[in-house]
Amino acid sequence: MDLELSEEQTAVRRLARDFVGREVTPYVVEWDRAESVDRGLVKKLGALGFLGLTIPEEYGGSGGDHLAYCLVTEELGRGDSSVRGIVSVSLGLVAKTIAHWGTEEQKRQWLPGLASGDLIGCFGLTEPGTGSDAGNLTTRAVRDGDDYVINGSKMFITNGTWADVVLLFARSTDAPGHRGVSAFLVPTESVGLTRREIHGKLGLRGQATAELFLEDVRVPASAMLAPEGKGFSVAMSALAKGRMSVAAGCVGIAQAALDAAVSYATGRDQFGKTIAHHQLVQELLTDIAVDVDAARLLTWRVADLIDRDRPFVTEASTAKLFASEAAVRAANNALQVFGGYGYIDEYPAGKLLRDARVMTLYEGTSQIQKLVIGRALTGVSAF
Repeated sequence: MDLELSEEQTAVRRLARDFVGREVTPYVVEWDRAESVDRGLVKKLGALGFLGLTIPEEYGGSGGDHLAYCLVTEELGRGDSSVRGIVSVSLGLVAKTIAHWGTEEQKRQWLPGLASGDLIGCFGLTEPGTGSDAGNLTTRAVRDGDDYVINGSKMFITNGTWADVVLLFARSTDAPGHRGVSAFLVPTESVGLTRREIHGKLGLRGQATAELFLEDVRVPASAMLAPEGKGFSVAMSALAKGRMSVAAGCVGIAQAALDAAVSYATGRDQFGKTIAHHQLVQELLTDIAVDVDAARLLTWRVADLIDRDRPFVTEASTAKLFASEAAVRAANNALQVFGGYGYIDEYPAGKLLRDARVMTLYEGTSQIQKLVIGRALTGVSAF
């Protein structure tokens, strides 16, 4: 693996960094307090090609490799993880999955709009009673002639109230466990689908997180993504790549924590000199810096494996596990550097810590990642 970025990758990162500085950073505190990111940002993300990265140009995408995608995701995470989540879900979990599993008709129906930002996608897997145990969903899809009728509910759905299409997972056969799960592309305008935004979150407060309720929602059989009973495989393949995106976003959080802590330490005077002169403060900064480098390299390894069409599932779990936990450590250390000011939301450390904490929970908790890695080490089957 060549660790030197190409000219194209460097340009993409610079474009993302400039975008964040202009369109995100000035509004972060405002959005966090209001619990809402400016929805107009979606079209701007699409116009720059960020919502079409790795999607073939023939379907309206902007092409590019997965390392470029990681670079953009890191910069968005450095600016505001709520914005990063829009891209990670609509592109990373939904559009990429359609590109991989979809029929030609499904690709042409959904990908151009998702890539441009005219449409937004959400990933409907988690349920009120089913989080890590994704194979035991209770949402049901029953065949009725040429249609399926879906009943159930979903919880903690990123982009939920903004989305135009839900990549929805439901039990469509009586086969036990994960074997009975299928995937569907459900338009959110469908009769019987209602949404409720979740407020009062600890972090990612600007992100549109929602509950979805489906009551006799009718979709044509052509809305099924992949063969019947393959929904669990669709979900797991999406999450494996999604973990790379989360890891990249965590690198962004940790980098933001390092930037903020260094800036504060070199400008804050105590005992007649800046606190950057104190060795214990330097230790805090050093710990953040090492975590940033390690998390970034683990994430880039995943991108490299995907681009070379090599197995990457275990490596994605490794990157997600380390980067998410490192982001928490980095933000916590940054808050320590800031001292009392870190506890005020006018300063970035508190928000970084709040946003980092959920990264150890979603798209597979840290414990789930350890199970994936442990099974790979021992050869023990998950089922």
